[in-house]
Amino acid sequence: MNIAVAGTGYVGLVTAVCLAEQGHSVVCVDIDKSKIDLLQQGKCLIYEADLEPMMQRNRERLVYTTDGSSAYRKAEVIMICVGTPEKKDGSANLKYVYEVARQIASSIERDSVIVVKSTVPVGTNDKLANMLEEQLRSLNKSIRVSVVSNPEFLSQGTAVKDTLYASRIVIGAEDEFGVETMRRLYEKCECPFVITDRRSAEMTKYAANDFLALKISYMNEIANLCEIVGANVEDVAKGMGYDERIGSRFLNAGIGYGGSCFPKDTKALHWLANYNDYEIKTIKAAIEVNEAQKIRLLKKAKKTFDSFAGLKIAILGVTFKPGTDDIRDAPSLANIPFLLEDGANVHAWDPVGLDNLRQVHDGELVYCGTIEEALTDADACFIFTEWEEIKAFDLHAYPRLMKQPYVFDGRNCYPVADAKAAGILYESVGRHGRKERSSS
Repeated sequence: MNIAVAGTGYVGLVTAVCLAEQGHSVVCVDIDKSKIDLLQQGKCLIYEADLEPMMQRNRERLVYTTDGSSAYRKAEVIMICVGTPEKKDGSANLKYVYEVARQIASSIERDSVIVVKSTVPVGTNDKLANMLEEQLRSLNKSIRVSVVSNPEFLSQGTAVKDTLYASRIVIGAEDEFGVETMRRLYEKCECPFVITDRRSAEMTKYAANDFLALKISYMNEIANLCEIVGANVEDVAKGMGYDERIGSRFLNAGIGYGGSCFPKDTKALHWLANYNDYEIKTIKAAIEVNEAQKIRLLKKAKKTFDSFAGLKIAILGVTFKPGTDDIRDAPSLANIPFLLEDGANVHAWDPVGLDNLRQVHDGELVYCGTIEEALTDADACFIFTEWEEIKAFDLHAYPRLMKQPYVFDGRNCYPVADAKAAGILYESVGRHGRKERSSS
């Protein structure tokens, strides 16, 4: 099929490349010429495993352009994958979605399916369908257009796998033309198809993401209580995870979630409920718990250090999770400003996220090429991302390199007993040292 994808951000680029991998011809559209220039050179815009080799392998099926009108003119399927950034009130900014839809209506010359993969509030696809119908009528175009909600469920770091081997495909459509076209689009996908109406598909995206955010915040609350009563949250999570009704994923306690989805989607659903004179109390609580959890390590450190003024503080990991260079809403961003304001000399290490951090804190801290560089002569260390390089790092190197081996681990990278046996003054989340067993 001939596909056009509007937007070459995370969702758009991954979707386009994976569709090309499945044999479709795909035109990627973006208004940012610098992005398109890099893509035309075969350079991947995001850090995502397996994506760039797949781009190279399918370069004959992929076209990159800023000319949306030409791309949309003959496309059988047009996928809207533009950003829906958060407004100050927590609602989603749909400006870019509507801009693309208007350009599509003025450009298309054949029957087509308009697929909205961007995360949008419930009812947005219906509004888009009405807008497109009115615009096509005003342009005297006798073209059949079906607007379909097709939310994505990819996870950064495993986005290619999540797309090619999806757990399910949700199709929200109001006519058979839309449903059958989407079935042809995804005919190589061996997974369940959930066929529903547009509003239910839109709600499915929010409900799924927000449930995972709830699960994370719940476990962080349990972890905080474990510290108070002397329990070990990892043992608690293991005991819970064997229950098939609960499952073992998203039970790892830590310092909160971040990224481009959970923070934005929880706030958007909270806003949507309030807009309709309803309050989802669990979502409100998840948002509040997560914001407080992000600075929990800092509060622990404040019990040891009255002030960070003049101290060298090592930061290990700045992205919101391993496997990505994304720092949006990462816990590191909630902590670094406090440390800088208190007068700390911050030295940060991350295998892929430092360039993005420089855009936020240019010249305000030291960027390190190795973990050892960050730790040398440090008075304290904060771990914000559970990179494998950190988990595999020699525990005995902390006291050897640091001036004072205070390590505040927000991702529970090490067994407590092992860390303490290595001479580390170690704090983690939801674990009590006296009950921790050595990994050996």
